[in-house]
Amino acid sequence: MSRVCQLTGKKANNGYSVSHSHRRTKKLQEANLQWKRIWWAEGNRWVRLRIATSAIKTLEKKGLQAMAKEIGLDLSKC
Repeated sequence: MSRVCQLTGKKANNGYSVSHSHRRTKKLQEANLQWKRIWWAEGNRWVRLRIATSAIKTLEKKGLQAMAKEIGLDLSKC
């Protein structure tokens, strides 16, 4: 499975690591993804998703059903 958040679509970003002498080397800035079991009340079961930590905070505010509906994610297949 690729390192992409299932709710927000966040993924890796290309950037530079800059040394003190300003020498640049390429680096990959990965999203902070976590496996999370979330209770889906409408489906009356647990759903296991790989989501970013920022998405966990948003999830507590909006709710799982609302976030899944925004992006068109079918929770019955997760």
